Amino acid sequence: MHLRPDYEALRRDTATAFEWSVTGSYLAYLKMAEVPTRDFFLEPEACIEVYRTGRQRVEELFGPDVGVAGPTTPPISYGHPNSLGAELYFPEGGEVAVEHVFQDSLDRAIAALKQPVDFGRAPRAQFYLNFLAQMQKAFPGEEVWYAYSWEGPVTTAYEFRGDAFFLDVLDEPEKTQEFLGLLTTSVLDFYRWHCSISGRPVIKPDSAMICDDIASMIPPRLWETFVLPYWDQYFNGVTSGRRLAHVEDLRPTQLRHLETIGLWYYDPSVSRQINPQVIARECRVPFGWRLVSFHYRGMTCRDVEDFVFQAAADGACKVFTVLEGTMCEPPHIEKVKAFIRAGKEVKRLLDRGGTRAELRERVSEKGRQKFWQTWLD
Repeated sequence: MHLRPDYEALRRDTATAFEWSVTGSYLAYLKMAEVPTRDFFLEPEACIEVYRTGRQRVEELFGPDVGVAGPTTPPISYGHPNSLGAELYFPEGGEVAVEHVFQDSLDRAIAALKQPVDFGRAPRAQFYLNFLAQMQKAFPGEEVWYAYSWEGPVTTAYEFRGDAFFLDVLDEPEKTQEFLGLLTTSVLDFYRWHCSISGRPVIKPDSAMICDDIASMIPPRLWETFVLPYWDQYFNGVTSGRRLAHVEDLRPTQLRHLETIGLWYYDPSVSRQINPQVIARECRVPFGWRLVSFHYRGMTCRDVEDFVFQAAADGACKVFTVLEGTMCEPPHIEKVKAFIRAGKEVKRLLDRGGTRAELRERVSEKGRQKFWQTWLD
């Protein structure tokens, strides 16, 4: 039995609650340390240099208002499929990719998921466990996260089957449900193995987040069959507390399902089809709104400030940005500082009793026209 929110009470509680954040990421540290991406993913010494030198330079550039991420092994969300035989690819200058190992056969995927798996014996699992040990030695006073990890059920289904998965739900719905059930069980098995490595409890009493971007590609009418049962299965296996989700590119007609599954917080991140006004109108789940690195290119400092004020005015309980490489270059450095100023001001106003409606008065006339109708044009 999970902790289900009272959405009317949540909406009242979050009417004046607000957080803002600017945090560093390995992408910013890579830029500042001038380490090639492929080296970072495959060579412990390069990864150590990124967190030792790049992280320090980000701190020096932005100061204490920017949170800095602790050291981790290279972030690979495909640890679970890799443990079931999917190859990982490390291109020059790019992010890691994964093979759609069961693209040719849904039956073969089902058969593989019925077999026991020793996740720790996968070659890449062993490689990154050794990687972890070297990083722990390099950062003895810090916790180093083992970032050979996993995704939510629908995203993992795509990782296994590729584009064929989107035909599976239409052509073989019953078999696809069997596949998703077995797959979610396997994801949870991998998660429990991962907890044994990190020493963290399996069932988190406070909260847990699911990351499942590909769920946005399932039509709303099919969510009750191909998304929600497996999210429920996943959440029941990881927490007795609050359910949180990161899902990119949802459509307005999918947002109602976030209440059905009982979310306490929703992170849309990169989502072109919606905006804070749409989210607040279509569901009562508290949500954050992110200014992504590539948005900065077409924005002025005033645009950035307007973004923060308008997002908060329209109901976001959190507005945040994550530093990536280009954001550590002029003129974007000043735009990040404008984000920080606006975040502090919004929080100050709300903490002293101001209302969301009053925040709209702080948005420029140009900003009122831009956000949210034309800001992505």
